[in-house]
Amino acid sequence: MPVGVLSGFVYLTGPDMLELNVNEHTKLRQLTVEQAPVLFQLIHSSRKSLRRFLPWVDYNTTEEHSLRFIELMQRKADEEEAVAFGIWHHDVLCGVIDLHGWDHALQKAEIGYWLGPGHQGKGIALSSCKTLIGYAFAALRLNKVEIRFVLQNDKSAQIPIRLGFTKEGILRQSAKLHGHYVDMVVMGMLRKDWKY
Repeated sequence: MPVGVLSGFVYLTGPDMLELNVNEHTKLRQLTVEQAPVLFQLIHSSRKSLRRFLPWVDYNTTEEHSLRFIELMQRKADEEEAVAFGIWHHDVLCGVIDLHGWDHALQKAEIGYWLGPGHQGKGIALSSCKTLIGYAFAALRLNKVEIRFVLQNDKSAQIPIRLGFTKEGILRQSAKLHGHYVDMVVMGMLRKDWKY
């Protein structure tokens, strides 16, 4: 299995799933179909807290739904449109982070992330975002990374703020959450401004 090292990242190449080394305790591993049961269990046990800002939670009600999500993200990875990683902390799946909306012409993409409530407040999401953003700029040669979140989601807002992202605007009523339109904040980082 060929292994590459790039700017502190360890990643698998070829037909193997991608893995990014965040630190000695945390890894980002590309989701595989075998992980559908554990992913669903994490979603199910975190449902109450996740559904506050993530509308997809109400549509992920069986292991089959988690399996379909992983299969979709694997196809998108093959087509270089998106990639989804499980966030593994001390070898326990504690959340998901993804790169999606990959625009090759503009060399930009968005990052989304969530953690189960028992894993929040430990710096895991911040360090995982830092690693994936660094990978996007260094390995994928993207020019821009965006993070979007519901205006009222103060916890999600803290990550791009702490990473030095620029607030680019508010997209009014650009998403729907539990039957109501909500505003989304857009924050962006350019490769030339990335300090990590």
